[in-house]
Amino acid sequence: MSKKEAIRLEPVLQEKIWGGSRLGSVFGYAIPSGHTGECWAISGHANGDCPVANPEYAGETLGSLWKKQPELFGNVGGETFPLLIKIIDAKDDLSIQVHPNDEYARVHENGALGKTECWYVLDCDPGASIIIGHNAASPAEMREMVEQERWTELLREVPIQKGDFFQIDPGCLHAIKGGTLILETQQSSDVTYRFYDYGRLENGKPRALHIEQSLAVTQAPFQPHPIHRETVREGGAQVTRLVACPYYTVFRVEVDGLWEKDWDQPFVNVSVIGGEGVLDGQKVKKGDHLLLPAGYGKMSLEGTLELICSHL
Repeated sequence: MSKKEAIRLEPVLQEKIWGGSRLGSVFGYAIPSGHTGECWAISGHANGDCPVANPEYAGETLGSLWKKQPELFGNVGGETFPLLIKIIDAKDDLSIQVHPNDEYARVHENGALGKTECWYVLDCDPGASIIIGHNAASPAEMREMVEQERWTELLREVPIQKGDFFQIDPGCLHAIKGGTLILETQQSSDVTYRFYDYGRLENGKPRALHIEQSLAVTQAPFQPHPIHRETVREGGAQVTRLVACPYYTVFRVEVDGLWEKDWDQPFVNVSVIGGEGVLDGQKVKKGDHLLLPAGYGKMSLEGTLELICSHL
């Protein structure tokens, strides 16, 4: 029996009011405009379902493969491919927002999944920051500060640099700010509640806000998610586990030689964020996104590369 092939995915690019052109200049994607905010890199979500590039799966998307060939994904079950990997180019600030958990989304968003996500900072401008959490002591104080638009007082702003990592649990108020390039690993959900959008207009109108839903799901007081990185040497690679939570485990891998690994997972997402090399005879380079299917066996990757990998 011949070895299973890695599944190559073609990114879906999304224009956003706050997007820029770095997805073109840094990763070489054919961006639709200078306001391209998101690359949905590994996605089976209906709002951005990645086409599969392998000739044997011609005409399929990750979403259709998930339904037709569940054995490729270890028969883990579920309606849709459960994770979503994005690269986000925030030229301007994103709205102040929050995501619901599975229970709230199921009831209030037609059975959608909630959204737990995490951010790896690929690059950022000098002096860049993000919003993560808030300073309200209770839900009542939070409502008061929101209604009085005391945003500066409410929001917890954190300086960032390249290589930083943050876990954003449901109920955590957050915003990516301008000048930031991020790789996001998240549950496959597109449910976002906006608290505040700086009074911006899109097509002449302000974007919708979701104040009541936001207040209903935001955790107050804020509790930061502690990050415990663990780094090990595996042959020709330095492997850092960034987070393990109920939805995903995420690794940053720096390869400087030959890295062999048997993941023994239903599937593994692999995003090449720097360099180039050869994965089991296939050339891979910065900007490529692949999925190692169930039963792939030992992976052999050689070169000088930086990866973000994730699995359930």
